[in-house]
Amino acid sequence: MPTPKKGPRLGGSPAHQKLLLANLAAQLIEHRAITTTEAKARALQPYVEKLVTKAKRGDIHARRTVARKIPNKDVLYMLFDEVVPAMDPERNGGYTRITKLGPRRGDNAPMARIELVMEKVEKKAVVADAERTASKAAAKSGKDSKATGKADEKAETEAEAAETAEPAADEAASQESADDKAETEAEEAAK
Repeated sequence: MPTPKKGPRLGGSPAHQKLLLANLAAQLIEHRAITTTEAKARALQPYVEKLVTKAKRGDIHARRTVARKIPNKDVLYMLFDEVVPAMDPERNGGYTRITKLGPRRGDNAPMARIELVMEKVEKKAVVADAERTASKAAAKSGKDSKATGKADEKAETEAEAAETAEPAADEAASQESADDKAETEAEEAAK
């Protein structure tokens, strides 16, 4: 038998907490975002994350497993056939986002908004820089560390200078080749 949650629960008993989380999860899936207390949002987040992970599998066993947690068939349909296909398939976890709001009027309870994250996962620019640096380090792994550091800096500055000089060099080369062609044509015309 699983050990009950220690400390205060979201409600009076484990059964009440189970029903409360099931209802909150159903509302979150139906409306895509809900406003509730921070404690309920924090308890709801892993509950919904597990449901979405199972729903991403999409087979009948996963549907039946999720149906045990959320008995509402309309919400179950929305989760499997609307919410999960709309999510980015590259997202592995982090399906929900909690945003803290101000305290509730009346009892001053800390409030939070929990919502399903539907945006696409984008690679950060820092990752591209790190990959470039790693590839440079792998290419020059056999050299001395001090010499490599100075050589890398020098090579980077030379590469930058070469990149800026390449368009000018390309234009000059194309101009020279045009001049050569003009000279050969003039020679052929003279013969």
